[in-house]
Amino acid sequence: MTAPTLMNTYGRQPVTFVRGEGVRLFDEQGKSYLDAVSGIAVNALGHSHPAVTEAIQRQAGELLHTSNLYNVKLQQELADMLHDVSGMDNTFFCNSGAEGNEAAIKLARLHGHRRGIELPHVVVFEQSFHGRTLATMTASGNRKIQVGFEPLVRGFTRAPYGDIEALETIAKNSDSVAGVLVEPIQGEGGVNALPEDFLAKLRELCDKHNWLMMLDEVQTGNARTGKYFAYQHSGVMPDVVVTAKGLGNGVPIGAVLAHGEAAELFQPGNHGTTFGGNPLACAAAIEVVKVLREPAMLDQIASNGLYLKSELEKQLGELPGVNEIRGKGMMLGIELDRPCAELVAQARDKGLLINVTAERVVRLLPPLIISREEIDELVGTLCPLIRQTLSQAGAA
Repeated sequence: MTAPTLMNTYGRQPVTFVRGEGVRLFDEQGKSYLDAVSGIAVNALGHSHPAVTEAIQRQAGELLHTSNLYNVKLQQELADMLHDVSGMDNTFFCNSGAEGNEAAIKLARLHGHRRGIELPHVVVFEQSFHGRTLATMTASGNRKIQVGFEPLVRGFTRAPYGDIEALETIAKNSDSVAGVLVEPIQGEGGVNALPEDFLAKLRELCDKHNWLMMLDEVQTGNARTGKYFAYQHSGVMPDVVVTAKGLGNGVPIGAVLAHGEAAELFQPGNHGTTFGGNPLACAAAIEVVKVLREPAMLDQIASNGLYLKSELEKQLGELPGVNEIRGKGMMLGIELDRPCAELVAQARDKGLLINVTAERVVRLLPPLIISREEIDELVGTLCPLIRQTLSQAGAA
């Protein structure tokens, strides 16, 4: 229940956490919970990670903020690291994924205007989620979050998710498109993944029509899928990549990475931020990237992700009422054939934190440091609850 002095923007669960360690959270009564939400894919290294904690403490005693009117040494260091792991040319730092996607939309519009397009459009997709600012809310393919906030922002063309033929049709019928913004795996939309060859075909289409290929990797970035960025599974190079969430392990930071022509679009006065990339946020993010960029760590995430998915498939794959188990790395969804929001409270009572999105998809986003033993605990707690829920619903 939301306190009277807080705006009622969340239907909060009846629990307050006071401490975290590794993959576990502890409430006011000292009860332990296995965290398979990780702050909605934020706590990539779990809770109270020693290196991140030490970096925050050290930086807090030295310098918190100066603004981007001056050089920020740690910002440059972090940008260099992201350049090395991504192959992108440069980075703009902000505070969140929504801010990052706003910047990407501005890049596309600037690109379009420089091509002589009077009203540049960005192609976006059904079931997508890009944020809750006016532009990113409009770009999102979720009518529920738009209701009451009209008029929506002009300049978006919507297509079915993963449908390259729809994009080809748009290209034939419109000369106003400046870019495409897409999630490699949709998070809020239900853990939906693009077809394996989609990004390669999209790259060809964008090259042909001079569109910016822009990826929303707010959730899939920072090793969530077993590569540092999800696009690296496909071997293509996008023009713009937006990431946030896991980059700071809980300290707010977002990043917009650009390549090629897109990297030269913003000039002084085109965009800015007061807090983005300040020393504290960058100090935390540097430690996160140091851990997540290591090949052994990426291999572990990919391997454990396959293990988690295989164990879920063993337990639930043939169960009537389970439509699909999908996703990649530590971003998995279990789609049921009916709404299942009640599973959140049932799992919490058993000491497991999960999330249900798109009404009937159990979304699992555990910390990337989760062990095989902890995966077994997760599966052993969750699967009986799903079987019980489906059995009760079937009997009803």
